[in-house]
Amino acid sequence: MHMLLVIIGGVVLLGVFALFGKLWGGDVAGIATAAKAFVPAWLAVALVNMWVGVTRAGYTVAQELPILLVVFAVPAALAAIFAWQLAKG
Repeated sequence: MHMLLVIIGGVVLLGVFALFGKLWGGDVAGIATAAKAFVPAWLAVALVNMWVGVTRAGYTVAQELPILLVVFAVPAALAAIFAWQLAKG
């Protein structure tokens, strides 16, 4: 359940990045740039989530690594698709 909530949080954060890209960039290129900027920011958030799982919840790195990959990959893939569709159109 926690993993699903973190993924949903990532999608919401992608929406916030897109909103700020629209407000500051003003056009499609600004939104696409914001979606690209989301990926390293989301990686940092996913790594912090893994660190909390290891240090506070008592999981090992080997147990948390697959969770990190899924938690990072789903919103990052959505951001990549989002940026690709904007650049294409």
